This record gives sequence, C-alpha cells and structure tokens, in this order.
Amino acid sequence: MRRLSLPRTFIMTASILAFVLVLQSLIAPFHFSSQAQTQNWEEKFRALPRADLLREYMRVLSAEPHHLGSAQDKKNAEWMRDKLNSWGLQATIEEYQVLFPTPKERVLELLAPTKFTATLKEPPVAEDPDSTDQNQLPTYNAYAADGDVTAPLVYVNYGIPADYEQLERMGVSVKGKIVIARYGASWRGIKPKVAYEHGAIGCLIYSDPKEDGYYQGDVYPQGPYRNETGVQRGSVMDMPIHPGDPLTPGIGATKDAKRLAREDAKTILKIPVLPISYGDALPLLRQLRGAVVPDAWRGALPLTYHVGGNDDVKVHLKLSFNWTQATTYNVIARIAGSTYPDEWIIRGNHHDAWVNGADDPVSGMCSVLEEARAFGELLKQGWRPKRTMIFCAWDGEEQGLLGSTEWVEHHAEELKQKAVAYINTDSTGKGMLGMSGSHTLERFINDVARAVPDPKGKGSAWEIVKAARERGATTDEAKRELRERADLRIGALGSGSDYTAFIDHLGIASLNLGFGGESGGGIYHSIYDSFHWYTKFSDGDFTHTRALAQVAGTAMMRLADADILPFEFTNFVETVDRYAEDVTRLAAVSKPTIPVDLKPLRDAIEKLRRSADSYDRGLRTSALSNRKEADLKALNRLLYQSERKLLSDAGLPRRDWFKHQIYAPGFYTGYGVKTLPGVREALEQKYWEEASTQARIIGKTLDAMSEQIQAAASKLLNR
Repeated sequence: MRRLSLPRTFIMTASILAFVLVLQSLIAPFHFSSQAQTQNWEEKFRALPRADLLREYMRVLSAEPHHLGSAQDKKNAEWMRDKLNSWGLQATIEEYQVLFPTPKERVLELLAPTKFTATLKEPPVAEDPDSTDQNQLPTYNAYAADGDVTAPLVYVNYGIPADYEQLERMGVSVKGKIVIARYGASWRGIKPKVAYEHGAIGCLIYSDPKEDGYYQGDVYPQGPYRNETGVQRGSVMDMPIHPGDPLTPGIGATKDAKRLAREDAKTILKIPVLPISYGDALPLLRQLRGAVVPDAWRGALPLTYHVGGNDDVKVHLKLSFNWTQATTYNVIARIAGSTYPDEWIIRGNHHDAWVNGADDPVSGMCSVLEEARAFGELLKQGWRPKRTMIFCAWDGEEQGLLGSTEWVEHHAEELKQKAVAYINTDSTGKGMLGMSGSHTLERFINDVARAVPDPKGKGSAWEIVKAARERGATTDEAKRELRERADLRIGALGSGSDYTAFIDHLGIASLNLGFGGESGGGIYHSIYDSFHWYTKFSDGDFTHTRALAQVAGTAMMRLADADILPFEFTNFVETVDRYAEDVTRLAAVSKPTIPVDLKPLRDAIEKLRRSADSYDRGLRTSALSNRKEADLKALNRLLYQSERKLLSDAGLPRRDWFKHQIYAPGFYTGYGVKTLPGVREALEQKYWEEASTQARIIGKTLDAMSEQIQAAASKLLNR
C-alpha cells in the first residue's frame, strides 16, 4: 500500500469531518434530544427480537387453515390479542361484517374433441403434514361471478390489454368464448376484467411452469417451486376501483352499515373465473389449434402453444357460490404516547391466509408480534414513546384488503387528524431488504437500513442492497447515481397489501418493508404454503425474519420519539420530477391529436423544489434548544399532514376512492403502481383533454404541498 503524503491526508481528513458535520446536521433533529439516549434505547431494542420465538409464533399461527370466516381465524386473533396484552400493550379485537363468497360448485370439463374433467384439487404430499389438514378452502377465485357456460377456448397469454391488441392483429376474437390466461405480468383480477371487456364469457387462469414451476427449479416437495397440482387461489375483486367490502364502499362495514345490493357492487366481476394448475391446463392447451403464438407468449409446457378459438374445442365451466357475510377480526394493540398521545405511528400486517399461510402472511405477522414483545420489554425498563404506537393484525386481506380498508374507512376522521405514518409488511423471506413507500420518508428509511446489521453479518442491511444494485447496474447513469446519490431510491406503492387505504385513500405517508430474493417460491396461495415449506426452503433459521423486526421496530421507535419528524422533501421533489419527465416522454410518443398541456405540472414542481430547498436549509441550520413543546407539535403537524395535500377530493377519473395524485395502482395493472396516474393513464388511453385537466389537478395538489412545506420551513425558523 502506498503511503499518503501529509497534505493529501490532511485534505482527506478535513473532507471527512465536513461530511460528518453535514450528516449530523441532517440527521440529529429527527432523533431524541439526547443522541446518546437514542442510541442506547435503539440498541436495547434491536437486541431483543429472538429467532426461537419467531419460529414458535409461526408454528402456532400456521398450524391450521385460517382463512377469513373460519373458526381458526378467530382463534388466531384471540391468541394474538392475549399475547399482546400479556406483554403490556392494550389490545382489543375490532370486528366488521363483509361479503365473502365461497364455492358451492366448481366444474371444468373439456367436451370436445376429447373428454377431460379437471381435478381442481391439490393432493397432499407425504413430506408435509399440513397438506392433509381439514378445512382447506377449495381452489377458486373470490368475487368471480356465478355462471354456467360452454364455449370454444382461446389462449390469451397473460390476458393484459397488449395481448388483446396482438389478438386483434392476428384476427382472433374472444367474443362469446372462454379465455385461458397464464399468471404473471399483471395482477390476476385484471385478466378476467379485460377478458369481459372484450366479450369473453368465462376465464381460466393457470400457473405456467415458465414463471411458476419446474422451469425455475425443482418443484415441491423436492424443491421450493410449484408442482403440477399446485394452484394459486386469490381474489379477482376489481380493486383498482376500490378495495374493501364490495357492499360498503367508502364506509366501515359495521353491522348497521348501509349496504349496496350485490348486483350494484362495482367490484364483483361479471363472468365466472377459475384458477387451475398446470396439470389441469395441459390437456386443454394441448387441444388448441389455429395460429402458433408469438415467441413471447410461449410457456414451458411440453406442447406447441396455439391461440385456439376454433369451434371444435369446447370447454364447459360451471361455478356457483355461497354469497354470505363473514366477520373480520382485526387485532389492534396500543402503547400510549407520553408527550404526543394524539400522534399515531401505525404498524400492520395481515393474519388471515388462503390456507395455512406460513409464508403469506404469517412470516411478516411474526415480525410484528416480536416487535411488540420487544417494546413491551422496554416499557418494563422505563422507556416510553413520545407518540402513540399502534400495532395491527389485519383480517381479510387476501380477499381484497378487507380488514384494513374497513378499519381505515371506519376511523377515517380520527386517522386524518392523528396518523403520522403507517409501516406495512406482508410475507418476508431470506435475501435483501426491500423498501418502498412515500418518498417523503425515503431518506428516513435509508438511515434506518444503515443502522440495522445484515442477517448474514456482512455489513448493514443498507450496504447489502447497495452492493447488489451496483452489481446489477447496466448503464453508466445507474452506476454514477449509485456512487453519487446519498440515498438508495425506494419503490413507489401501488396496491396489493394493507398500506393501500392509508396512502391512497387518506394520504397517510406509508412504507412497505420485507426481505426476499433468495427463497425461490412456488407455493403462493396454495396448500403447500406451510411451516414445512418455510423452514426448509425459506428463512428456516428466522434470522431474516428477526432482521425485519429490527428494521421495522427501529423505524417505529424513531418515528415515535423524533423531536422533529423525519419527513424530507428534496428527495420527494426529485422523484416527482422524474415522473414528470416520464409522462412528458409518453406524451411525445403518444402523438396526441390535440395539444396536451403539461406546463401546470412542471411549474408546480419548480415551486415545490423551492419550498423543499427552503425547508432543507432550515433543518440544517435551526437549533432545537429552547423549543417549546407547542411549537414542535405545530411544526410536526405541518410535516405529517403534508402527504394529505397530495389528495384530490374528486379522486382519480372513474375511481374516486383513490385520491392520491402521485401514486395509485394502475387501472389495468392492479398491484403495479402508476405514478402521476391521472395524467399517465389519460395519455395511455388517448384521452387528450383529460390529460391536460389531470396535469392541472396534480399541479394544484403540488402547490398545496409547497405551501405546507413553506409553512413548516417558516415554523422551523421561527418566522
């Protein structure tokens, strides 16, 4: 190693000291008044989560099928409530009454040119004792329509809008036919929705081994991937319209709530839909003739993929359901805040599963429970959070985010006033930390990830993610950003988990966290999502599950005890500017027939940038000493209410429940996010006047946020 000369060493040391001073000026206001006290309590917390307890929680909660409405679902909720109370939290169960269809009859037959009857069943495997459990829900799609249809079969690839454009170019119509689509490329509920829009009278969805089976690796029980009989259950509720109970949109589904007639519910589908295994799909696809599909449409089954649609291949699909109400059991536990009890930090994960659900959702639910236990231990040692911490175990998530949505709608007015942030997890596995959420919390969650050791002991959780992104960077721009940008970018939130009502409907800043990337997978929503599968093929030693508890718990602690809440706006405005560049490019390539005016959006971003910079300067230079509690409370209220300014009361076009103007699930993607959704989707659908109107609406929401941030900057500087 070459020794540095004195001048160069001096310059490097000075630079490092300057950087540290700047970093301290950025981070210090977010924590306790005493940095030593902050670090002490955080270290105590992170030492408390235990892998053996996480394993035991999973063993108990995944021991039996516990879908919405089942006896075991209620039993699990009561077990968690009692555990939380024993740890020193105040826990109760809140109930809602929701529409939950279960199947009465399921028939799928090939009538011609040969006879075949689908098994529609997942057999047990000897290695997995849970696969023999009683009370398993059958393989079906919730909120599909009753129907008895016989028609030719058409293969539609993933069944997304672009696939129907390709079919039209090939001269193939699905009108009056049954379609078969493979899982992937979009959320399952989009596939029958688009099929219906094109005139189909039924829809089958199967798991092709190309994405979800032997093409990926060894199948269960020899490996983690989906075997030929595995079926992905799931809801096909039209959640891009609104999640939650289909009969009580916008209001909590209490016993006395006013309900729609079922035929008036907008989120129940109009055609029968059924999920099947690739074992049941193979005899159907093998009979199809017609044009050979494009290369991108070909899966990994041992056949030539044809489009079909000919009258000589007839399929019979018959479905009927019990359209009854079920009770959701949300477990809600609290630790009262000592200084700001009316400012709430909310943490949640769902507890219901399609069957046993060790991976989805019990792995994430275990982390929440262990965080709560650890905080209970700290309470015994004299720690008290400044803000109220609320821990939630949601029910009915699998059917359409029922428990969380009904709770949010029921408590909407109180949440609008008191909710500071919501931290969500769902399933978790082994691998790297995944971070997504509100970009006003991007810098904050980066700092949290820097503080938590990676489970493998190779640095911090943040360093592992950064190193992986550096290995995967393929462009000079991406490599340069990773070198120069202080924070790793986090993803935007679409839908598909319980953060949806918080951020999209009420404008509560949210984060979604979890570890993954190394577990493989192929048991999603099947009977094989069991304790045996998880401990053999996923996080069997529960070190990553423990790390998730450390990450989410550290975030909860910092939010609960920050003198100044860690909302940061320069990263947010930079991100929104990138979204605006995206829609500007989209407008250019869409070749609109009338001018699309995006100037109000660009002007608002520049105003937002000035406000963000003003607040950033204030945060760097202001002192916390001699601040009155009332002044801090007023400042923090401006900060956590800032995300509310990104809502429009009118909501998005054709789906007014979704009010956030920066993030939303796509109308034709379901889970996948659309950023600046009003403008982006108008351009995609060629609604040129609407695109201009939506640009003005987004501009107004950004202007409102700019004013809020400027008010916070003035409060920070005592102006």
